[in-house]
Amino acid sequence: MFDFDQYLGFLAFLTILTIGFWLMIFLMTFVIPYWLFGSTMERLKEMKAEKKAKREGLTQ
Repeated sequence: MFDFDQYLGFLAFLTILTIGFWLMIFLMTFVIPYWLFGSTMERLKEMKAEKKAKREGLTQ
């Protein structure tokens, strides 16, 4: 059925496919939401600091 070389190639293919699958799951469930949430929070902090600087500039 399979020669030994074909068997090793098939195992290598399954290994790469499995690693890619779990990497995609990891990225979609942890890395991308973490990145989006962090960048949103950072932008909100910047907007708050800009408003505070503008308000302090007007009162002085």
